[in-house]
Amino acid sequence: MKKYIGPILLVVVFLTSVAMTTRAPEPMHSLEGTWELESFCNFSSDDQADTVRLVEGYRQVKMYYNGKVMWSRTDPNDTIGRFGFGSYRITSDELIETIEYGDYYFMQALDTIREFRFELILDGDTYSQITIDEEGNRTFSENYRKVR
Repeated sequence: MKKYIGPILLVVVFLTSVAMTTRAPEPMHSLEGTWELESFCNFSSDDQADTVRLVEGYRQVKMYYNGKVMWSRTDPNDTIGRFGFGSYRITSDELIETIEYGDYYFMQALDTIREFRFELILDGDTYSQITIDEEGNRTFSENYRKVR
């Protein structure tokens, strides 16, 4: 029994020192929550943004939770509501959404494209998802504010 005390004590000291010196990784930013669209931006060829406010009655909301995304939109100029559901993942600077299903007209518009990649700018209670063209230029963004 006495010959086991030394090695056990050594293991306990080692594990304690490792636990005290190992830091938890920095938490990555999160999109979890409910977000409402505030504006759009159109980018020119020199990366200048022209902000476009929403028309009266237009509303778009996105909800991110546990790797899933759901969005809905109402537009007073369009009598057909829009919605979609899918999964998402983020990196330090990218949002990737994979749409699984949505309303009939949305699914027709998707045709064969199901994965959408955006540049992601997340700053506290606001975020922008920016569409990038095949040459790497910004073309369009949707700008959201977190709903409290």
